[in-house]
Amino acid sequence: MKVIGITGGVGAGKSALLQYIGEKYRCMILLADEIAHKVEEPGQVCYQELVRLFSPEILNEDGTIHKGKMAARIFESEELLQKVNELIHPAVKMRILDEIAAARAEGKLDFLFVEAALLIEDGYLDIVDEMWYIYAREEVRIRRLRESRNYTDEKIHAIMKSQLQEEEFRKYCSVVIDNSGDLPAAFRQIDRKLGEYL
Repeated sequence: MKVIGITGGVGAGKSALLQYIGEKYRCMILLADEIAHKVEEPGQVCYQELVRLFSPEILNEDGTIHKGKMAARIFESEELLQKVNELIHPAVKMRILDEIAAARAEGKLDFLFVEAALLIEDGYLDIVDEMWYIYAREEVRIRRLRESRNYTDEKIHAIMKSQLQEEEFRKYCSVVIDNSGDLPAAFRQIDRKLGEYL
């Protein structure tokens, strides 16, 4: 089983490509964002710490964390953001390592994909067998974010500025999938690459 990290800037189309991979190949896809939400649920590893950090004021009536209230507090404080990241990122990484170990032990999959915006920054290079960079030209990404998420130009540029630049992604990724055009063109690149391993 090959473990492949999937990364790339916002609007590059990672989700659409992973959906295709998930439907076509014997694989598991782990999304760091989804796992981050899971580790914040009641009874999970980060829940008590988050409540302690923010006070029970961030809770919904059912005891779950109100994402909006927590996000608003984080937005106001760089220090809080750092504390939350120091809590969540290691927990997410631990969960991903557990999933990889379980999948390896079961031995039924050809591939396991890990998708996260911060794969490179958070030290996943030593966890995955190879890193893929999903690339799309900047103007294409801006158009997609305007159309699909209704983001303002200001928000788009703020997010892009906070992410790694193209040369950094290319430095750490051994495979580049160009998703600037239509999806079938990107699918063909994926099939060609994964076909080499099967």
